[in-house]
Amino acid sequence: MTFDLSAVESGIAGTEFAGRVMHFPSVGSTNTLALDAAQAGARSGVWVADEQTAGRGRGGHGWHSAAGDGLYASMLIAPALPMTSALLISLATGLAAKRAIAEAAGLDADIRWPNDLLLNKKKCGGILVETAVAPPTRPEAEALLRYAVIGVGINLNHERFPDEIASVATSLRIEAGRTVSREAILVALLRALHDELRLLNDANVGKDNIRELLKRFTEASSWVRGKHVRVDEHGGYTGLTAGLDASGFLLVDSDDGTRRTVLSGGVRDR
Repeated sequence: MTFDLSAVESGIAGTEFAGRVMHFPSVGSTNTLALDAAQAGARSGVWVADEQTAGRGRGGHGWHSAAGDGLYASMLIAPALPMTSALLISLATGLAAKRAIAEAAGLDADIRWPNDLLLNKKKCGGILVETAVAPPTRPEAEALLRYAVIGVGINLNHERFPDEIASVATSLRIEAGRTVSREAILVALLRALHDELRLLNDANVGKDNIRELLKRFTEASSWVRGKHVRVDEHGGYTGLTAGLDASGFLLVDSDDGTRRTVLSGGVRDR
């Protein structure tokens, strides 16, 4: 379970994450470490661990974090973005993770809106973005994000999974037939995320980059258009996905004939 921190720092030179990566053998949750640091006043950093003993995913779900087999990392950023951009950060991170998986493992991951990474219809990774909002400086001003913690978990070298998740989980090693370097995929992820966040910050000035982000996400995900899905909010419903709205929320033409906007519910195959 050796981890070459110097190789990571060399690979991310010139990005906003350079000089800020901290490695730990075992932690409860990298997101918790990043949140604690943010609440203490930090506004940047990367926490990566060999093992998480209390890893968590979106909606309070646990995350299987086998020692040495996965990438468990959290990035703390302080973007000058409105609070409504939290979802866009998740979508941008999904694109960055897809790029990293392609570069490090030669695999084309699908993205299940808003934050699941899939290979051969099985989950290989997930994203959890947690944010805090700064109070507006003027009554009429839009509230901005004070910080965002971006947690990314990717199953790299798992050869098998516990029985309860074996039918729905996979790893890059299982799909690629070879081991994948944690350092290589972390470097690829941080470089891609640096690029995505730069575009998203630029979008705060104009809307073209946001439209382009939503277009690229739509092209990268088989779940955004024409997918029969179940949605577990508002009592649960089924329908056909119909694209993203201007803020990045998923639209579903439900079976009762109404178009619904998915705000927080999980989306699964119908």
